[in-house]
Amino acid sequence: MSTEREEIGKQASVYGFAHEYIALGILMKKYLNVSKVDLPLSTYDIIIVMNQDESENIIRAQVKTATTSVKFTGGTRGGVDRKYVSDVKKYRQSTKTSDVVIGVTPREDGSYDLYFVPTVLIELLDQDSISLKRIAALKNNFDILEKCKDREYVIRECKRFGIIK
Repeated sequence: MSTEREEIGKQASVYGFAHEYIALGILMKKYLNVSKVDLPLSTYDIIIVMNQDESENIIRAQVKTATTSVKFTGGTRGGVDRKYVSDVKKYRQSTKTSDVVIGVTPREDGSYDLYFVPTVLIELLDQDSISLKRIAALKNNFDILEKCKDREYVIRECKRFGIIK
C-alpha cells in the first residue's frame, strides 16, 4: 500500500510529463516545427525550429511545472523516482544547457499559461527560482520566446517589465 507521500510523488511525476506534452502541443500549433527531445541525459525537453531568412534558429526549451514559481534547477529527481541516483549532478539552467525555461501553469478553466524565462535572464538573476508574480509580463509572451537568445533584447525588455533593474 502506498503512503500519502508516495502518491503525491507519483502525481507530481505524472504532472511533469503531462506538462511537457501540453507545452509541446501549444508550441507545435503555433510554430509547427517543434519536437520532444527523447534523450535521457539532455538538459532540455523540447526543440523549436524557427526559420529566419534562409537560416534556422533552434531554441532549446526546458519545461517545468509552475504553480507559484518557476524553478531553474535540474539534475535531481522528483516525483515517484526521486531516489534515483545517476552521474548527473544538480545544476542551474544557463545558456550552456538550454535557451529558455518554460513554466506551465494550469488555469481554472482547464487551459494553460506558459511563462517563458530566457536563460540569459536566469544567469543575470543568479537564483534557483522566481515567483510567477515577478515574471507576470513573461506569461504567454511569445516575443520573448522567439528572441530568447538575443541578450540585449531580453535585458531591455526585462528592465522595462521591472523584472531586473
